[in-house]
Amino acid sequence: MPTDIVMPQMGESIFEGTITKWLKKPGDKVQRDEPLFEISTDKVDAEIPAPASGVLQDIKVAEGATVQVNTVVGTISADGESAAAKPAAPPQAKKESAPAKTAAPVAETKLPVSQPQTAHEEEDHARSSPLVRKIARENNINLAQVPGTGLGGRITKQDITTFLEQSQPGAAISTAPAAPPPPAKADAGSPAPALIPGDLVAMNQMRKIIAHRMIESRRTSAHVHCMFEVDLTRIVQLRNKNKSVFEKRNGARLTFMPFFSRAAIITLQQFPIVNASVEGESIRYHRHVNLGVAVALDWGLIVPVLKNADDLNFLGLQRGISDLGERARNKKLKPEDVEGSTFTITNPGQFGAVFGLPIINQPNSAIMGVGGITKAPMVVTDDDGNDSIAIRSIVHLTLGYDHRLIDGAVADQFMAQVKKTLENWAEEIG
Repeated sequence: MPTDIVMPQMGESIFEGTITKWLKKPGDKVQRDEPLFEISTDKVDAEIPAPASGVLQDIKVAEGATVQVNTVVGTISADGESAAAKPAAPPQAKKESAPAKTAAPVAETKLPVSQPQTAHEEEDHARSSPLVRKIARENNINLAQVPGTGLGGRITKQDITTFLEQSQPGAAISTAPAAPPPPAKADAGSPAPALIPGDLVAMNQMRKIIAHRMIESRRTSAHVHCMFEVDLTRIVQLRNKNKSVFEKRNGARLTFMPFFSRAAIITLQQFPIVNASVEGESIRYHRHVNLGVAVALDWGLIVPVLKNADDLNFLGLQRGISDLGERARNKKLKPEDVEGSTFTITNPGQFGAVFGLPIINQPNSAIMGVGGITKAPMVVTDDDGNDSIAIRSIVHLTLGYDHRLIDGAVADQFMAQVKKTLENWAEEIG
């Protein structure tokens, strides 16, 4: 008996999901718990494992389609069943019936036949846009024959139009895109393709969610920012001295993020309003610090949450942050991993930014941005009050806060205490 593959329910509040990528093709052998397809919900992107071993018999829901949880999206037949050996084409987009072979190409939105891809087909997919591939399908053109003039040999719309005009004089060429590329081409779990100016590409699911939440946060919170310059020399020297021993002893890399996280957590306990949130016309003071740590992915941004971070020591913070980052990049997060944050830290400095002005992660009342760590000349005062100029390691920290809840004086006092904790670091790092 074939085994049904269903859209899983990734959390109590999630009722639908979008299939962003099938990792197997009909006819491929699969092992139980092997990643089978990727989904995107309004909370996480995730790889879904195969429910059984066998052969992927068919795909019932195409890439890009959104369906309710528990919908059957495909089937796996036992290895050796005759049905498994017959390759099947993925279904058409919702509300479309399978077209006859002689159907006019302009009357339908075609999806590629799910035969095993050859090396040429994979290369053609990588060096062409959805529009170019649509034109090629509608005009029965093998893209391997089309020379590309774009960056890296990428095939542009002009390239395929010119090729068609030269090879089929007088033929009607279907090149007018009546709509943006079909949703089936959007892949929220893959890096954005290289684009050609003029291309119109649909947002993937994660980008839609990010866009909605950023606008919602701007409309909800009265955003204000303050920035502090912090002398991080003591911590830089401490890390350089201990990172090798730390890694050997604990099996974890020693990064700067737990220093910033620990300083923020200590200070949040002194300024609970910065760890609070607005509920109607009331203020919710949270008992614990649930630390959101923004993780930049190739295909978007996600903020996994380290629960009860105030109960963790330095080593616990390093391990927890590393685990969340790794699972985010490998699509192993669960919905509960991205819920319940009370304060967020984002690190634009890892990409070279001097500082950032981050948007608040709702329903938090504040977010701290960490800039890049750079060396700069700085006036240093010794214990006797004498000034000198020295080269120091400097970082700029920004606090974005909701002025409905946090006054400017409180925000400045909060950041002054974070600065003091970092500049006078005295805690054991494990």
